[in-house]
Amino acid sequence: MRMLGALCVSLLAINLQAAEDAWLKLAKTIPLPDVRGRIDHFAVDVQGHRLFMAALGNDTVEVIDLETAKRIHTITGCSTPQGLAFLPAANRLVIANGRSGEVRILDAKTFDTIKSLGGMPDADNVRYDAKSDLIYVGYGDGVLAIINATNSEVVAQIQLAGHPESFQLEKKGNRIFVNVPDAGHVVVVDCHTRSVIEKWPTEPFHANFPMALDEENHRLFIGCRRPARLVVLDTKTGKRINDVEISGDTDDLFYDGSHKKIYVSCGAGFLNVINQLSADSYQLQGKITTASGARTSFFSPERDEFSLAVRAGLITGKAEVRVFKITGE
Repeated sequence: MRMLGALCVSLLAINLQAAEDAWLKLAKTIPLPDVRGRIDHFAVDVQGHRLFMAALGNDTVEVIDLETAKRIHTITGCSTPQGLAFLPAANRLVIANGRSGEVRILDAKTFDTIKSLGGMPDADNVRYDAKSDLIYVGYGDGVLAIINATNSEVVAQIQLAGHPESFQLEKKGNRIFVNVPDAGHVVVVDCHTRSVIEKWPTEPFHANFPMALDEENHRLFIGCRRPARLVVLDTKTGKRINDVEISGDTDDLFYDGSHKKIYVSCGAGFLNVINQLSADSYQLQGKITTASGARTSFFSPERDEFSLAVRAGLITGKAEVRVFKITGE
């Protein structure tokens, strides 16, 4: 019976792996031989085919050509870069530097600094809202800064109960959803009043770091590390709808609305794909083995590509970016 049970577990793992491999196909591996240490978040220039990667431990931002699968530039002078945002109309790149507390706004053609805004310790996640032309930066012990993208000036600061991790902006609505793991909740911010209007506790799930939004179905996806679960919230009520077991140490997750999938990159060494069967029903489709610590990633729906950062290590050797194509199979 024990042998039969072990065989069933092995077959399940193989089936999950096969399902994942059928959906995500490794298309390119881009080597970054001189990049050391942790790697944080990404941004993409869809029209220019460029991927920007925050090499936190290397104090650089790496610029990668996705068509040629080569690094084309390294932005130096950073100070533990964590969050990035690309502004397509202005062709500008925003870099949040955690150690120096500076948010740098660069010309994304020349990579010259246009403006450097200080006083934002542990500057982290960055988002750009094209409809309002505003840049949002989470930093410190609990602040969401709002920057006017035209004149690069800070126009408001929203106080939170702890350091903000991933946050998402509604495209059709006027709300921002913010993960605040130290406080054990998700905060809802009104963009018009620039104030906190709701707080949704995440208990019994903790360490809620990554986040994605399905605005059409009023669903918010939260990646929690303790325990390792994908938690689904109703954005109309804040109530938990469902939760699905995922691999450990997640730091990025993305919702693929076209294919009704959720991609979760986990530092435990796996990339999870979860099926959205309905707004209320979710199921792990499969997972692919990656590398220990490979927990940051980026999904580009315009390119149908998923990029995964793999940092240098004893097993992986040199750092690299693995680019997967969404096959639809």
